[in-house]
Amino acid sequence: MNAIPVLVNGAQGRMGQEAVKAITAESGLELVAQTDLGDDLPAMLRNSGAQVAVDFTTATVAYNNARTLIECGVRPVIGTSGLLPEQVAELQALCQAKQIGGVIAPNFAIGAVLMMKYAADAVKYLPHVEVIELHHDRKADAPSGTAVKTANLLAEARAEIPAPLDEKELIPGARGGKTQGIPVHSIRLPGLVAHQEVIFGGKSETLTIRHDSIHRESFMPGVCLACKKAVALNELGDGLEHVL
Repeated sequence: MNAIPVLVNGAQGRMGQEAVKAITAESGLELVAQTDLGDDLPAMLRNSGAQVAVDFTTATVAYNNARTLIECGVRPVIGTSGLLPEQVAELQALCQAKQIGGVIAPNFAIGAVLMMKYAADAVKYLPHVEVIELHHDRKADAPSGTAVKTANLLAEARAEIPAPLDEKELIPGARGGKTQGIPVHSIRLPGLVAHQEVIFGGKSETLTIRHDSIHRESFMPGVCLACKKAVALNELGDGLEHVL
């Protein structure tokens, strides 16, 4: 079986560098091109013969990059967070029109996907829940894509919505933000990589489900898996769970 030709966009970034190393070492994948800011992405896609392109860039350019990949007939594997729901929907429609598939994932770590799965199960029994995400101090967007997806999954899964608390913030923002009624808190500090806690409260008990990425290489098995699965997909899946 021929190796799948893969282009990495954002190859000079920290995640991009890890993707380059992982794809180069992965059986069944062939790194055919690397691109970054200032490169002619459409030309590189055409000339490289890439069937799949991994994008680890920034939220400000991720949507346009993804459109470029799809319009060139290349299957996208998007790891850049910050895409809006309406942008994801537009990219999914574009993939459908082009009859190609791909993967958008806020987190490529297998453990993070399991964390979200277990949390969505736990919230059926413990509806009082909050999400805390912790990242390195160079992550610009907050909350993380993983936290937003987790909160959305929790909101969809819980059968009971707790009554709102009668509370007053003495410092604006002290209670974090909310998405679909789920409180989400963001921490940015040097020394961190990517971490998340989902904390549940019940009568005289708490449950914490936590995932920690100690190094960026933790995301690479999921990236390589998504590259391999993308060639057989006929839709743009939102989340790594679509290929597990």
